[in-house]
Amino acid sequence: MKEGPMASEPVAITVEMVMTRTREASAAGIAAAVTQMIRNGEVSTGARLPKVRDLARALHVSSATVSAAWKTLRTRGYVEGAGRQGSWISSSAPNVGPRRFDHISGYWPKGTADLTYATPDPALLPDLSSALTFATQADPDLHSYSRQDITPALREALLELWPFPARHWLAVSGGYEGLLLLLQGLASPGDRVAVADPASPRTLDILDRCGLRPVPVATDSRGPLPSSAAEVLSSGVIAFICEPRCSALLGVSMTPERRQELATVLARHETLIIEDDGSGDISEQPLVSLGELLPEMTVLIRSFSKSHGPDLRIGVIGSCKPRPIELARDTLHYGAGWVSRILQNALAFLLTDQDSIKAVDYARRAYSDRRAALVESLAEHGVTPLSHDGLVMALPVRDDAGAQLVLAAHGYAVTSSELTRIKRQQPFIRVTVGALSAEKIPAAAAAIAIASEAPSPHLA
Repeated sequence: MKEGPMASEPVAITVEMVMTRTREASAAGIAAAVTQMIRNGEVSTGARLPKVRDLARALHVSSATVSAAWKTLRTRGYVEGAGRQGSWISSSAPNVGPRRFDHISGYWPKGTADLTYATPDPALLPDLSSALTFATQADPDLHSYSRQDITPALREALLELWPFPARHWLAVSGGYEGLLLLLQGLASPGDRVAVADPASPRTLDILDRCGLRPVPVATDSRGPLPSSAAEVLSSGVIAFICEPRCSALLGVSMTPERRQELATVLARHETLIIEDDGSGDISEQPLVSLGELLPEMTVLIRSFSKSHGPDLRIGVIGSCKPRPIELARDTLHYGAGWVSRILQNALAFLLTDQDSIKAVDYARRAYSDRRAALVESLAEHGVTPLSHDGLVMALPVRDDAGAQLVLAAHGYAVTSSELTRIKRQQPFIRVTVGALSAEKIPAAAAAIAIASEAPSPHLA
């Protein structure tokens, strides 16, 4: 019996198309030509690339040169496939923005309860009025075009709060910008970077954007596993990225004992350690930093968005060595040049003002109470979280895509492990409690319980 019409296959990219746009017959030149076609919308998702030998013959280059170009495009997320199956344009290729972080948020209907962002409750943030008044009056360099790494007031406020004696500082517009600036300055496309797995979608998107290859370091409830780190570091990486407390996906913090074990492994390899402290002081756990044991190897990025306010847009990078800060600063100078002194000094005020300190302490307890209420409500449905802290809670599910679909049908958007894990492991979803008031928790728990048993939508 004859079947209905099938969707037409995307038009393949021909040798002639690549030849016409290639300005330099090198791996970089060929990759640039295909990238141009993708960004201009000349080719569509699924379009097959020419065979390596055919293109190499036409451009008078070796097959290895074309293969290197395809490898570059795969690293950047533009191309999928390899070997005998050939290569084709990835579904995420036309997107310049972060493909994991943006994902399907544009399709959520109005009224969807967004439990994906670890967004603090505005009612639990410190008041900014006095901080902004102080910030506009305290700095003689206000409105200067001089590029300042960090204001004296903010540096002074951080000295007592930093876990190791950093000597070099850079204020940035949030923790993820700090990570992006560091990696853009330190790494070259194709470099391998060790990453505690699972990692936040934005971390993986940043690695993609920089053309870097993430190598997973397995974690458990106490932090990255030393045995996994030793294996990965021995294979050759330029840096190790980890979250010392309240990890973005699981809410897991490193214990002092695990830090000691991990530091012993890291010291043997002298690999740069990049610590990302994104949750800050709304975490119930203290900051157990590898920098206390390995200060000369560690760069710490601290974000204050969740504890003191997203619109402050402040993160700070601290390092004992000048080079990482210099490279990040040089990259920053291509754009904004520096972070607003008004915002820096406002944060300095909040970090030292007693009322503001009490407000952050109160917020930490309030989020703990919300998580406890959610845990209790989930227990009534037979669901036990994997872990939780700060704004986040990780929950086991039968299938992450199935759980997302069921929760979407109930009006909830959540983050799944599908786009956050580098190596396949137990599926889970992450919910955040910033938008969950006490009266909303029972309904959310009931929906999560149903979703946790949902099968894969791909099953027949």
